[in-house]
Amino acid sequence: MNTSNKINDLRSELNDHNYRYYVLDDPVISDAEYDRLLRELQLLEDAHPDLIADDSPTQRVGAPPLDGFGNIRHRIPMQSLANAMDTEEILAFHDRLIRRLGKEQAIEYIAEPKLDGLAVELVYEKGKFVNGSTRGDGTTGEDITQNLKTIRAIPLTLRVEAQSVPALLEVRGEVFIRKDDFLKLNIQQEANDKPVFANPRNAAAGSLRQLDSRITATRPLSIFCYQAGMVEGMTFETHSEFLAALQNWGFPVNPEIKILNGIEEAVAFHSDLESRRNTLPYEIDGSVFKVNNYDLQEKLGSRSRSPRWAIAGKFKAQQETTVIENIILSVGRTGAVTPVAKLVPVKVGGVVVSNVTLHNQDEIDRKDIRVGDTVLIQRAGDVIPQVVKIILEKRPANSSPFKMINTCPECDHDIYRPEGEVVARCQNLSCPAQVKRRIEHFVSKNAMDIDGVGEKLIDQLVEKNLVKSVDDLFRLSVDQLSDLERMAEKSADNTISALNNSKSTTFHRFVHALGIRNVGEHVAKVLEKAFSGNMEDFMKTNVEDLEAIVEVGPIVAETIVKFWTDKNNVNIVNNCFDLGIVLEPVNNETEQIFAGKTFVFTGSLESITRKEGKEIVESRGGRAAGSVSTKTDYVVAGKNAGSKLMKAEELGISVLIESEFLDLVK
Repeated sequence: MNTSNKINDLRSELNDHNYRYYVLDDPVISDAEYDRLLRELQLLEDAHPDLIADDSPTQRVGAPPLDGFGNIRHRIPMQSLANAMDTEEILAFHDRLIRRLGKEQAIEYIAEPKLDGLAVELVYEKGKFVNGSTRGDGTTGEDITQNLKTIRAIPLTLRVEAQSVPALLEVRGEVFIRKDDFLKLNIQQEANDKPVFANPRNAAAGSLRQLDSRITATRPLSIFCYQAGMVEGMTFETHSEFLAALQNWGFPVNPEIKILNGIEEAVAFHSDLESRRNTLPYEIDGSVFKVNNYDLQEKLGSRSRSPRWAIAGKFKAQQETTVIENIILSVGRTGAVTPVAKLVPVKVGGVVVSNVTLHNQDEIDRKDIRVGDTVLIQRAGDVIPQVVKIILEKRPANSSPFKMINTCPECDHDIYRPEGEVVARCQNLSCPAQVKRRIEHFVSKNAMDIDGVGEKLIDQLVEKNLVKSVDDLFRLSVDQLSDLERMAEKSADNTISALNNSKSTTFHRFVHALGIRNVGEHVAKVLEKAFSGNMEDFMKTNVEDLEAIVEVGPIVAETIVKFWTDKNNVNIVNNCFDLGIVLEPVNNETEQIFAGKTFVFTGSLESITRKEGKEIVESRGGRAAGSVSTKTDYVVAGKNAGSKLMKAEELGISVLIESEFLDLVK
């Protein structure tokens, strides 16, 4: 046998073993034997580089590290799915389909687990893998071709024994890491003195976004394919037919996928899958139901953000029991003192939870939460940990109700709870905890936006008494910063430059940065317009003048006046100006065409960002809100708009696409 034939036979044999391992789950050789065959092929190709092909199993790794990721535009948008939070919403989804189809009829569904991974698209031309990308904003994703090639489960060339292949084939799938592989990966991370990953999804996403594909190749990434993008040269009548073709071409397809007759079987599938979710070898957070027939899919159509013919059934929040070891008090930048339960660490939905906020004393009293209690906790929306209830049967005999102390845990100053409020506060403005949080807020992106001044640096600045209030930031020197931990001279230089660059700012950014209670980013912009950017007038204002401003109520007015009656606050602000802060002039001459109108922006815009859109609205007298309500006048919807668009449609609110909004501005 000549060398060329030998190389081709080895490639074919290795591809067949990949197919048997990843698609059929029926390997016939050991990993060691597979590695021996791969090594044999590698040696032959090294000796005959003219015979190396792009789709050879040896070419999965080896591309040089990238400087950054390029972009790939999806020929067909990768839409998200609408969610059904319970059985009633799954049934309502079916009812909507029946109404839209115009008659009662049996609907065949395809059901599958909703994987908790990263969505990708694989593109094949004439059977060969040419590129792959992330979902991105649904229209354009990042080009991660080299990283996807490292995943052995992804065929570089489609199998053609069973059937022909399309001229163009786009396949959507979910890249993930299996639970046992995730545990092994974290053991390796610890052994190499590297940080461990929080959960399998983060590990998978981080692995796919490595600029060096050699790093990605060391990560145990898996994939299940489940959807078509553009297909040219071949047609299918049903989704199940397409999935069968995927398997024949060499793609892994989830073995849990089932064809269901009617919505009752879909509900039963969802319930069964939820009961088994923790026994599966990978993380899932729901089930997905799709109409099987492609003609019906086309008839049902799509919304701007999601198809009407599919829905994701979400599982209930996962719950676990653990024990409260202690209750500590945390102090925020406004002096709010919040009780936090320290738990015996427990894994909930794939994430280790060791702390949970108890909000305030009233909430603790309502649930009668005590140190030593065994509690049922869950991650609300699979994100925020919360105490669901106390298991009284396991309460220690010597437990006693928890009562917050009357002094601040950080500075021993008195804690005060204003009448009518549930939050207790430390009244000491020099409290170290408050100082740190105020500075963190002052330098944050939507405030003064000062790069290089992070939490760890702020901790050192406050603890070494270099910064006692925000104006002290502008007194810092390179020498002072260079003496701090992890601050070389170059880093110190960069930080001082960032501080100096931030001195030219706007009225609303500076006012927002001051952290006046009840004065957020939007109210700061309202005040900027009302006072024409004149800080001196703003500092001398009174409650009556403030209440005369549209969108400023009595509570906001009182907190502003109270802020300026504190001489320390006035001195800090004057010091900032003495140290070089300059406010840009305000132009209030723009025609107020949106006066009295409320806009909500949702989805991904192209010509402008959502933030820029909000600024356009506010500069023309309108208000940009964060949520849709009956008071909303317009919703500006970009690509992949979410639940805000759905609510706007339900309420009959005018929806504008980006070009229509810009025309309205003109």
